[in-house]
Amino acid sequence: MMYKEDIAVKYKHLYKVLSMDKFLKMEALGGEIPFFISAYNPEQEIEVTKAIKGVKNKLENDGLIVLELNLYNITIEILNEQLGDGEIFELEKNMDKDEFKGALQSVLDINEVFMPKMKEIIDSSKANIYSVTGVGTSYPFLRSHNILNNLQNVAKEAPTVMFFPGRYTGQSLELFGTLKDDNYYRAFNIDNYKI
Repeated sequence: MMYKEDIAVKYKHLYKVLSMDKFLKMEALGGEIPFFISAYNPEQEIEVTKAIKGVKNKLENDGLIVLELNLYNITIEILNEQLGDGEIFELEKNMDKDEFKGALQSVLDINEVFMPKMKEIIDSSKANIYSVTGVGTSYPFLRSHNILNNLQNVAKEAPTVMFFPGRYTGQSLELFGTLKDDNYYRAFNIDNYKI
């Protein structure tokens, strides 16, 4: 069972971390990739979404550029480009769940399609921070550990924060606090970042 956090306190800390020079310059990471996880209780999704937007607005008022990489929105954009606007909904009507999942994963191939799209978005930005959202809404078509493993090849110019609806133990990602993903231990828990 996941406990609910005080979102105001959590995101006040997050804003302080994200606005620090040391964080923005990716210092003090001991040669590790600048990936951070901000895990939260999925029951607080609405509160968290508002808080992320508030932190982003505050950072942008400070002159920083935050590039939000919403996995769900990118998925829909790719599907509309590949299949035509709204065609995915027609496909869904005519397939069972497993066929549909397989078809989507084929169209969204992580190496051939999804990561090149992410790279295109990142390369066209001069962002100071990359923010990955939409993890829960893009499941099961996209898996967070696959995104993180592949993102390290394209997100090099700025620190990356993934907002994760679930638990991050420092070694594994547990989506929604129940679904254990493959082990991923190359990211830092941003809640533990020292100010």
